[in-house]
Amino acid sequence: MTVDSAQLAALGDPTRRQIFELIAERPRSVAEVTRQVSVSQSAVSQHLKVLRDSRLVRAEPKGASNVYHIDPHGLGQMRAWLDRFWSKTLATYKLAVETPPEE
Repeated sequence: MTVDSAQLAALGDPTRRQIFELIAERPRSVAEVTRQVSVSQSAVSQHLKVLRDSRLVRAEPKGASNVYHIDPHGLGQMRAWLDRFWSKTLATYKLAVETPPEE
């Protein structure tokens, strides 16, 4: 599975998306994330593993736990992949707008 496929699959789960959005607001520990979602700490850890494996978040050791941050490199790869479609769409739109209508 390519990075973008793994990232899209990871974000396809609503709970993982919620966890990702919480971490995007600010770095958080597993315990902090668990207090904000309606799943167990074990489930949060499993979701974070998927997000880490897909390079959307990274873990930074702090004391006896980890603090999770957005992985800017992985997120940048996903953005570059999405930008290809955006650029193509804009180019197609520009062509359509600049082409005079047939009479």
